[in-house]
Amino acid sequence: MASFITVQLKKTSEVDLAKPLCKFIQQTYPGGESQAEHCRAAEELSKLRKSALGRTLDKHESSLETLLRYYDQLCSIEPKFPFSENQICVTFTWKDAFDKGSLFGGSVKLALASLGYEKTCVLFNCGALTSQIASEQNLDSDEGMKAAAKYYQFASGAFQHIKDTVLSSLNREPTVDISPDTVGTLSLIMLAQGQEVFFLKATRDKMKDAIIAKLANQAADYYGDAFKQCQYKDTLPKEVFPLLAAKHCIMQAHAEYHQSVLAKQQKKFGEEIARLQHAADLVKTVTSRYDEYINVKDLSDKINRALTSAKKDNDFIYHDRVPDLKDLEPIGKVSLVKATPITIPLSQKFTDLFEKMVPMAIQQALAVYNQRKADLVNRSIGQMREATNLANGVLASLNLPAAIEDVSGDSIPQSILQKSKSVIEQGGVEAIDQLMKDLPELLQRNREILDESLRILDEEEATDNELKNKFKERWQRTSSNDLYKSLRAEGTNFRNVLDKAVQADKQVKERYQSHRDTISLLCKSEQELNAAIPPANPAKTIQGSEVVNILKSLLASLDEVKKQREQLENDLKSVSFDMTSKFLTALAQDGALNEEAISVIELDNLYGHLTHKVQETLKKQEELLNTIQVQNHSNSPCSPSIFINVFLLRDLQQTIAREPSAPSFPPVPAYQTVPSGGNKPSASSTPTPAPRTNVVNELNRSIFFLKL
Repeated sequence: MASFITVQLKKTSEVDLAKPLCKFIQQTYPGGESQAEHCRAAEELSKLRKSALGRTLDKHESSLETLLRYYDQLCSIEPKFPFSENQICVTFTWKDAFDKGSLFGGSVKLALASLGYEKTCVLFNCGALTSQIASEQNLDSDEGMKAAAKYYQFASGAFQHIKDTVLSSLNREPTVDISPDTVGTLSLIMLAQGQEVFFLKATRDKMKDAIIAKLANQAADYYGDAFKQCQYKDTLPKEVFPLLAAKHCIMQAHAEYHQSVLAKQQKKFGEEIARLQHAADLVKTVTSRYDEYINVKDLSDKINRALTSAKKDNDFIYHDRVPDLKDLEPIGKVSLVKATPITIPLSQKFTDLFEKMVPMAIQQALAVYNQRKADLVNRSIGQMREATNLANGVLASLNLPAAIEDVSGDSIPQSILQKSKSVIEQGGVEAIDQLMKDLPELLQRNREILDESLRILDEEEATDNELKNKFKERWQRTSSNDLYKSLRAEGTNFRNVLDKAVQADKQVKERYQSHRDTISLLCKSEQELNAAIPPANPAKTIQGSEVVNILKSLLASLDEVKKQREQLENDLKSVSFDMTSKFLTALAQDGALNEEAISVIELDNLYGHLTHKVQETLKKQEELLNTIQVQNHSNSPCSPSIFINVFLLRDLQQTIAREPSAPSFPPVPAYQTVPSGGNKPSASSTPTPAPRTNVVNELNRSIFFLKL
């Protein structure tokens, strides 16, 4: 019998996958052995493509195995690498398998920066090579027949899969060979040929004629459907159409022949003749129309011999009426073939080169999770730092703890000494001067980087427009304006940030200049600092008073709260947990990933007890500050140097809460100002603070400016 229909392989251009994949890996994953391993895997993938597509493949299972492994690997990396024009841009070029080209032009080809396109074309080649391997099987053996049937069903499944997915994979019109109509027809052809193999095996095994007839009739149907799908479309090679028509007639003739044998067994001699006559007519059609494509001499001789014998017996013995063809019962159909579903992996020897790399969905979920984690940590740390700044501002306005440390006038307040040491350790006023000096240069450098980035975008857009005007509709790339819209928006945002930074720098410089002299004082030695602070009036001290002891105790408690916050901040920063395994498990179980639900639960488990402690410190500080205010107020009649009006303190707290980076200090209380009219307060009025207190106050204000 005639050879089976085979499909030609598509041809492609060479592509280097290693460089773009390694570049993405280096930008995305931290350096080390893991990154190096992923880069080596990218190089192996590039070699695998060359082995699968860069040479002529033998019609052998080993060649098919290489193709299948490459297809499996493409499916494996699809969720792990963002192949697109604006991320990993790799252009795959493939030629139409059925287009022979012209004298002055090559065959039709399509180039797309799409991994889905590469997968589609590789799967097409898997189906095509499988059809070629099936046609090479020895149909005189059971093993050969089983292998051929298996390969044809796989080829049918491959082409059917392309039909179902090609349009969504490409998002544009494909070449004719992989269009839904073409691959749909190829799928039917492969199914028909698989059914024909089962028919041949049933015939070889001498199964019942009723079964053989049904198998042949089903094969005839498959061939007929395939012929109908492509007879008015110039999508397949020209020799395919007559071969499909011939096969349809031949398989129908086989069905009629074996059904005639069944009729003879049932002593329906007229039906036997009618079916043999129809079979003979079908074979004559093949001989007259498609003789150059297929040889049916053996089948024709067998049918004609049976017809001659049946007529002779009926004429001389049975005299049974020969019914019309339309009066005959239709022959049944039995299908033993089914398009093999495409399930990954296709190769039994497949090993994922990027097995240790998590999918992009997991990477994106991890990125969102890390952002949620950072927001939670930053929010908690921000609350604690803001509360600490508020406490420092309140204490500075109350001249605490300096007012109760400096009551004897014999030494510098310990808090001042500690802050002075901190300022000196960080470089002192010279370090701040250098930072202020560097601001214009840093601003200019940032402007230059931004200008250069925008210039590159403008240059790329101009090139894109030039090529679009040159190649017209052949230029299929996404326009530069659409591709880099997000980058331009970011550029505008950065420009606004730089413009605002100019004003912010100016304000910082002004505030720094107003505090510079006092900060310079903090940079001096203990002796120089002590000499710069005027002595206090011992007569006005309140050393040893009960309220001072209470305030010291409260301030010590407040210091403990601050230390607790420092530890909490370290604890918040040190929490570490890899969510990869949890996300992978959820993705494997549900097929989808609800990142928010998983992240919220895990973050609560990891940080819940810490955030609870943060809130406790905030509540504790509020209670301590309220108590300090009450004690300070109750002490005001005998110690005006630490007295401040409760209402002014409340205003201060509100101001600090609104502007933590630029705290304001309350106006001098009425008892410290000169009354209207210019008269000084009488001797019986509340005494004015000593000069030492004023200096300490100024030092505390500068310390607060530095946020120490």
